[in-house]
Amino acid sequence: MNGAFQGKIVWVTGASSGIGEALVKAFAKEGAVIILSARREEELQRVRKEAALNDSNSFVLPIDLYKTDDIYKAVEQVKTKYSTIDILICNAGIAQRSMVKDSLLEVDRQIMELNFFAVIALTKAVLPIMLEKKTGNIVVISSVMGKLGIPFRAMYCASKHALHGFFDALRGEVFKQGIKVNVICPGYVKTNVSINAVTSEGRAYGKMDKAQEKGISPEKCADGILRAIRKNKDEVYIGGTEILAPRLKSLMPGLFSAIIKRVEFH
Repeated sequence: MNGAFQGKIVWVTGASSGIGEALVKAFAKEGAVIILSARREEELQRVRKEAALNDSNSFVLPIDLYKTDDIYKAVEQVKTKYSTIDILICNAGIAQRSMVKDSLLEVDRQIMELNFFAVIALTKAVLPIMLEKKTGNIVVISSVMGKLGIPFRAMYCASKHALHGFFDALRGEVFKQGIKVNVICPGYVKTNVSINAVTSEGRAYGKMDKAQEKGISPEKCADGILRAIRKNKDEVYIGGTEILAPRLKSLMPGLFSAIIKRVEFH
C-alpha cells in the first residue's frame, strides 16, 4: 500500500464495469474511501463486495448522468456524508460504431451528452468543494481517440476531443488554487466498451473489436491511472503501440492520413 490515497475520498463514475471497476478495486487496495456511481445499483454492489469494501469505507451512489438535476443531488449527498471530495474520476462514457452518413443526430447528441456535458456538469458541481479547501484532483478518462479522428467513431472522437479543450483550459484556471487536472488517454483496453457501443440508430453494437480483444487489461490500465495521479501528470497515454499514434500524427501528418484512409476500422 503506497499511502498516497490512504483515507482519500475518491468518487468513481462508471464504476460498475471495465476501467471503473478496476479503479475501484485498485483504490480499495490503497486504503481509499470510495464512492461508486453508475446506473446499475446491483452491479455497483457486486463491485463493492469484490473490492472487500463496506459501509465504513465506501458509498454506493447510483446516478443517471444524463439527468443534470440528479448530478447536483448526488453531489449534495456526497457532501452530506463526507463533506469533501479529494479525487473525482470522470470515467463514465459510451462508445460508437457507425458511419457519419448513417448516424441519427439524436444518437450523436446522446454521445455528446454523456461523454462531454455530463462530465462538465459533474465537474462544475464538485469544483466549489475543492476550491474551498484548495486541494483536489479532477481525473478525466478521455481516449487516444481524443487526439485522433478515426473512421466509424466520429462522434465519439469529437466528444473526447472536446474534453481536452475544456480541461486544458480549466487546468490553467485552477492550478493556483491547488486543484490538479489529470487527463487520461487509454488506448485499447479489454473491456465491453465496443460491445456496448451505440450504432447509427442507438442500438448496442454487440461485438468485441479485435483490437479491444488484444488490449491491455483494465487492471493494468487502472494501475497506470493511479501512477499518473500520484505523479500529477497533466496528460498521460496508457496502452500498447497504439498510443504512439498521436505522435505519428504530429510528426508525420501525411503518413498518418494515408494510413487512416486505408485501414479498415469496422
